[in-house]
Amino acid sequence: MTTSDKSRRALTVRSTIWVYFAVFTAAILVIVWFFQVFTLNRYYEMSTRSKIYKIASAISQQFDDEYPFSIRDVVEDLAYNNTATIVITDLNGNAKVAADFMGGFSVLTADGGFRLFKYRQDVLKSSTGRYMSETTNERFGTTEYLYGEKLHDDYITFINTSTEPIGPTVEIIKEQLIFISFMTFFMALFISLMLSNRLSRPFKRLTESAETLASGDYNVRFEGGGYAEVNELSDALNYAASEISKVDSLRNDLIANVSHDLRTPLTMIKAYAEMIRDLSGDNPEKRNEHLAVIIDESDRLSELVNNLLELSKLQNGAIELERHQFSVQEFISSALSRYEVLAERGGYEFEYQSDDDVICYGDESRLAQVLYNFINNAVNYSGDSKKIIIRQKNLKDTVRIEVIDFGVGIAKDRLPQIFDRYYRDERTKRDVVGSGLGLSIVKEIMRLHGLRFGVQSELGKGSTFWFEMKRMGE
Repeated sequence: MTTSDKSRRALTVRSTIWVYFAVFTAAILVIVWFFQVFTLNRYYEMSTRSKIYKIASAISQQFDDEYPFSIRDVVEDLAYNNTATIVITDLNGNAKVAADFMGGFSVLTADGGFRLFKYRQDVLKSSTGRYMSETTNERFGTTEYLYGEKLHDDYITFINTSTEPIGPTVEIIKEQLIFISFMTFFMALFISLMLSNRLSRPFKRLTESAETLASGDYNVRFEGGGYAEVNELSDALNYAASEISKVDSLRNDLIANVSHDLRTPLTMIKAYAEMIRDLSGDNPEKRNEHLAVIIDESDRLSELVNNLLELSKLQNGAIELERHQFSVQEFISSALSRYEVLAERGGYEFEYQSDDDVICYGDESRLAQVLYNFINNAVNYSGDSKKIIIRQKNLKDTVRIEVIDFGVGIAKDRLPQIFDRYYRDERTKRDVVGSGLGLSIVKEIMRLHGLRFGVQSELGKGSTFWFEMKRMGE
């Protein structure tokens, strides 16, 4: 299955938001219906029982055995506020305090005290000192509770209350919930459609811009949508588009430069080979001269291919550094010894300005590549002065090596690109040292070391390329 097929089968942001809103609304309505209709009777009964226990607890806390009548006001308030009938008797069944929410206490005394006598026996027989009677009034559809609890050691509290008929209330609630359910569902549908359109709009714009980018238009801009996450995504995509544009431009430069560097030596190799075949085959002197050109051009091709391979390995992390300690002065002197022939035959002047010798730590061979590339670059662009200074500066934690030339320099607008992959100055002549990939290799080597490097330059006055090496402690 292709990515396109998967994207077609996947839910859109709009439909996903609508589904979530619908599910959320349905869940809320189910919960409301469950608690407001189906469990209302049960909850009402539990609430009534809890009310009875609270009344009994309040009486127990405030009752005084020596002055039982002192609690009359409290009992009357509890009876009135809780629509209950309350009677406090002694163990013989004599009423001491009584109150009814309607102003009397006929509920417990209508049968001449028989009910009090019966429940008094039930309370006294109970191991917990409590007894609850629950009966259903079929005529009115109510549940009547009669609760008795032993009060201290010599008294008993009786509490009588009943549930109000809630059938009509439940019907009203059902009618209201049906109306509320429809209203809530359509409101959720409307809000989800508006919200999904608003949320999906910036993503749709980003998708359209991404398709434009995929078609090769790197000037496309990704616009945010008023949300922090969308703005961050658009900024990241704009940065990616900018980097892709740079890579594409550098890739084109690489193809052009490598094609030129490959074509020229191949053309010369072919031409001199034909000359050997047709003209100088029998002339040893001419033949050797032509063969030397072929060898030089082959070496140039080998160097270019090797640099390309090495750059690829460095960028892919296929090369591990072999770090060890080494002397800075020996490191620089060894590098400069390779340029003695160039100084003698080409008229170049190499000046070494050094601080005290110190010990550094790193991959000496790779750091030597950095120094060679900087010196080769200075040779290529030193111009008529042909003077190159290699300066050593001992810093606190590092040693800074500078390679200075007094040649053509580099324009300010090109300085940010000088170490980019595949970058090459179009002023490079074919007969200079190097393959044109040296600064890209420098960048990767220094990145692996985690050390600083850079360049300062002024057009027409020369350049200073520098890098730092980790210094060992004293």
